[in-house]
Amino acid sequence: MPTTTDMPLDVKLMALATQLLLGVFALLALGALGTWAVRHPAWTVKGISVHGDVAHQNAVGLRAQLATQMRARLSSSFLTVDLDQVRQMFEQVPWVRRAVVQREFPNRLRVTLQEHDAVAWWGEAGSGELVNSHGEVFEASPDDVDQLPELAGPEDRAGEVLAMHKTLQAQFARLELGLDRLELGERGAWRARLHSGAVVELGRGTPDELQARVQRFVGTLPQLTERTAGALQTVDLRYPNGYALRIRGVTTTSDHPANPRTPTNR
Repeated sequence: MPTTTDMPLDVKLMALATQLLLGVFALLALGALGTWAVRHPAWTVKGISVHGDVAHQNAVGLRAQLATQMRARLSSSFLTVDLDQVRQMFEQVPWVRRAVVQREFPNRLRVTLQEHDAVAWWGEAGSGELVNSHGEVFEASPDDVDQLPELAGPEDRAGEVLAMHKTLQAQFARLELGLDRLELGERGAWRARLHSGAVVELGRGTPDELQARVQRFVGTLPQLTERTAGALQTVDLRYPNGYALRIRGVTTTSDHPANPRTPTNR
């Protein structure tokens, strides 16, 4: 019968070392091949296509604004370019609210933009800050927007100010009174300015309470003004049982307030 002889330990160790070295060599070779393939000119990013909302941006303008950053980002391979960094680069551009970046084989990037939809100025008209339809404040210098109302207050409450403006604008519109400005003070008091220039002190309160005050004012104002020809100057809705208003040449109070002192604004 044939007999089996165990290999010496040193031979086994040499065979194992040889296998390990061959494995390491194979890994190094694959790594080098992969690096060569990734860095091959065929995988260089050849261009970026821009889609979506481009009312305030175009390819020429974007290239001019992002020239330096684009050269740095696109110097890497199509396979290794950081899409999140490219996204952030586009979202830094004025008017761009959101960007989605995708690879398009073999060597292009596709960027889909969503622009801000400006609905109001934040602060003063022409301040360079606007509010979009989502209640977010952003910076831009528009030259083609229509006449926009002004909103003001703590920036983290811009959405609340926008929602209040929509609610109150619908109430004032019943008397064809445009709401040009709405401001939320630091202590929670609201103040409005109508298109005529009249200032309306709304005071503090919940949205329902403020809406009720405006409804009361809008519902009774025609009865008070039909006998006067003067322009409306100020309105104070902070009284518990009525409101006070000043018409050019006339001062009157509707439903005399329980407290004869005029409340402070904030």
